[in-house]
Amino acid sequence: MHYTGEVYRHPMEANTPLLEVTIGCSHLACTFCTMYRNTPFGISPMEHIEEDLEELKSYGRPVTRLFLVNADAFVLSTDKLARIAERIISYFPEVETITCYASIKNLKNKSPDDLKRLRKLRYNDLHIGLETGYNPALAMLNKGFDKEEAYRQLYKLKEAGFQYDALLMLGAAGKGKSEINARETANLLNETKPYMVTVLPISVVPGSKLETLCQNGEYVEQTELEMLEEEKRLLSLLEIKNCYFFGSHYFNLVPVSSDLKYKKEIIEYIDRAMKEMDEAVLHRVKPRGRL
Repeated sequence: MHYTGEVYRHPMEANTPLLEVTIGCSHLACTFCTMYRNTPFGISPMEHIEEDLEELKSYGRPVTRLFLVNADAFVLSTDKLARIAERIISYFPEVETITCYASIKNLKNKSPDDLKRLRKLRYNDLHIGLETGYNPALAMLNKGFDKEEAYRQLYKLKEAGFQYDALLMLGAAGKGKSEINARETANLLNETKPYMVTVLPISVVPGSKLETLCQNGEYVEQTELEMLEEEKRLLSLLEIKNCYFFGSHYFNLVPVSSDLKYKKEIIEYIDRAMKEMDEAVLHRVKPRGRL
């Protein structure tokens, strides 16, 4: 298999085969992220994709779900994504879902007809890096879109028949802004109805632009306690049916995942875990490594 530089996938895709179609990240400007800083963006040649599909086929196992890497494979043109899907289906007629990471910017470059075409070719369940629905935080994180754009593109995605996973970062708005960050984010999700909500705490990674903002006093990190309180506040505000809450990334201090219909029980679980923790742990600001 051709894998170039860093390769990441959602924890829920642990058993999903990975097919490289892009290299690195097309945006590479988020202030918090250093994941692909040593890997220039590139597009995999079709001959590499063909070779990798042949290798996957040689294992003799059915493939019903396939995850395209790297950072935002959905940046590819509709025609290119369609050609890739057609090749996947030719090798694995049983495939039900082709998924990948995506950004709001990727969606902006696709028309409603483009999305409907891709949905017919079995693209679905996109993992979309929203981080937050609070405009000042989106600007500070340099995501390349605002919440109004997020609403427009997610409505368009849903109208085309796609499901999406909302990737969020607790503490994205910084110290003292948990309430508004949770409220604005919940409003966005309640309107656009993801099938899954994934949360993990933000991390100030050495060498990131966010570290510079911290040093300049433009961003102040939250403690573990403040991020857990923000997580509980977000949960209390979410009103989405048939949605799974994933909070079991290894960065989460209190790992917990369940159907959102059990949000009361999730909040109670977090409360119990907090009561059993040392106060020093709750009031610390913990470095978490690369994001």
